[in-house]
Amino acid sequence: MARILIAYSTVDGHTLKICRRLQQLLESDGHSASLAEIGASLNIDLAPYDKLVIGASIRYGKYREDVFKFIKAHHRSLEQKPSAFFSVNVVARKPGKDTPETNPYVRAFRRRTTWVPTEVAVFAGQIDYFKYRPLDRLVIRFIMWLTHGPTDPTASVEFTDWAVVDAFAQRISRM
Repeated sequence: MARILIAYSTVDGHTLKICRRLQQLLESDGHSASLAEIGASLNIDLAPYDKLVIGASIRYGKYREDVFKFIKAHHRSLEQKPSAFFSVNVVARKPGKDTPETNPYVRAFRRRTTWVPTEVAVFAGQIDYFKYRPLDRLVIRFIMWLTHGPTDPTASVEFTDWAVVDAFAQRISRM
C-alpha cells in the first residue's frame, strides 16, 4: 500500500481535525499516512511518500502564505506524484459554493499556482466563536451577519459534511 503525506495549514484546528479523519480512513484502507504542519518546516522530505495531500484553511478570504511557499518549494514532487488539495472554508456551507469548480477560494487558489493536483475537494469549515480573540470574534460575526451565517457569540457550529470528507479519502486511496 501507499505511503501518504498529509501536509496542512490550519488557523483554529478544524483543518487538522479533517486531516486526522483522512489519516484514519487511509490507514484503515491499509495505507501509511503521516501528518505534517505547513509552516513548521518547508524542508519536509517528500521523497519517501508515494502520494501527497495538502489541506489549507481560509481566514479573512486568504490562505496562509506558507501554503504557497510550500507548493513552490515542492512543486516538482507535487507534479510527479499523485497529489491532492483540499480547502476548508465557511463559504462552502452554501449550496453552489461547495464544489471545487464553484468555490471562490479554490478557484482563486487554482489561478495562483501552476500545481495541478490529481484530486481537489472543498469542505465547509467551522465557526467557533469561543476560540477567537475578541477582534477576530467581532470581525467574523460581522462577516457572518453579512453572509447570513451564525452570529451568536457563544455559538460553535460545524458545517463539515463528513460523508464528503470520507469520499475524498476514498479518492485519495484510489489515486
